[in-house]
Amino acid sequence: MSFFRIVLVVAAIVAAGCATTSSDSQVSNSDAARYNVQLGMSYLQRGDLEGAREKLERAVQQDPSLPAAHAALGILYERAGKLERAGEHLRRATRLAPEDPNMLNSYGGFLCRRGDRQEGIRYFEMAASNAYYRTPETALINAGVCARGIPDAALAEDFFRRALDRNRGNAEALLQLADLSLQTERLLQARAFLQRYESVAEHSAFSLALGLRIESAAGDDRAAADYAARLRREFPESREARNLP
Repeated sequence: MSFFRIVLVVAAIVAAGCATTSSDSQVSNSDAARYNVQLGMSYLQRGDLEGAREKLERAVQQDPSLPAAHAALGILYERAGKLERAGEHLRRATRLAPEDPNMLNSYGGFLCRRGDRQEGIRYFEMAASNAYYRTPETALINAGVCARGIPDAALAEDFFRRALDRNRGNAEALLQLADLSLQTERLLQARAFLQRYESVAEHSAFSLALGLRIESAAGDDRAAADYAARLRREFPESREARNLP
């Protein structure tokens, strides 16, 4: 897991692209644009950047006021390394839908990946504060990940704890807090957060490696060996397993 990873809201953007319009005069172009957003994101998820570009640029031409089309095109351009154009479209999406948490979340992620972390966090906080956002913990976790990149461990922990206040069983927040606690040498707290993670989610290669690091730091050789054995057995091809001594 990379702590500079920000979750892209691809599914949310596709869902936004499928929303209905209230303007009869724009039904034809708007529906066509939404359909092309769906197709474009499908191509993008399969790694077909050229196919995605064709569909998403067409969607923007068909309905320049559709936020999802600009957001999806921004994600495509970022994937293709055209960062200036990516920023233009992602920013345009937030201007067209200034209260849509999915658009705010997506642009916040772009800003954090570009290194403008304070501004990215501001967009995540705007998304999380939207009373109609069904998963505000997503934006709060993203803000915490962004804060870790500053690095500001205290700010990151505050965001992760706020995410748990919204959803006490959020596996990503628990895993982030376990890793952050280890980083700041609070071993008992790290172990407790990882145990809570284990109660709500299946282990990944990263979480097993984290358990190994926690128990090694705590001096519990037996527990560390158990994590190492599971890592080799369950994820033998993972980077974490290959890095074992």
